[in-house]
Amino acid sequence: MSSKKTKQNTEPESQEPIETPMETPAEPSPKAEEGQPVSLEEFEALKKQFEESQAQAAEYKDGWQRAVADFQNYRKRVERENGEVYQNALAGILRRYLPILDDLERALQSRPADLAWVEGVELIYRKLQAILEAEGVKRIEAEGQTFDPNVHEAISQEPAEGQESGQVIAVVQNGYMLGERVIRPAMVRVAQ
Repeated sequence: MSSKKTKQNTEPESQEPIETPMETPAEPSPKAEEGQPVSLEEFEALKKQFEESQAQAAEYKDGWQRAVADFQNYRKRVERENGEVYQNALAGILRRYLPILDDLERALQSRPADLAWVEGVELIYRKLQAILEAEGVKRIEAEGQTFDPNVHEAISQEPAEGQESGQVIAVVQNGYMLGERVIRPAMVRVAQ
């Protein structure tokens, strides 16, 4: 057996840190990774780099939060605009059916009682009313109410006994609302 002798380093290691210039601020010092002490300059550079990183992270977070808020506002605005477009289209379509409803009402007001087809007209009238109600259309109650230019359209102003001035005395044509929106004001006669 042959034995090899190895030389041992008998020189004591220096406890003083060796100062080397940092290559880039982004790279940590090899001494810091190994648990070796770092110089004050390196510590200050690392501290400054850490503070800059924190500031940049805060800036990115702020920008991200603003982008999220902007997107949420955009989404809400688009949903609101789509709802308005839908309501406008629906109101336009339903407004075309209101004269048919008026004609059916007039026909039923002057109907002969002994004819069988009158029941069919009543059935059609009720179905049309049910469809309009299902879409959110409701009749504006006007008779006996105080005149409101937002929902009523006055076609005449007449003296009326027992009625206060500005009160609706007769409805000439029914008005309708779609939700809170007037799609046709009620045509009314108003007490003078």
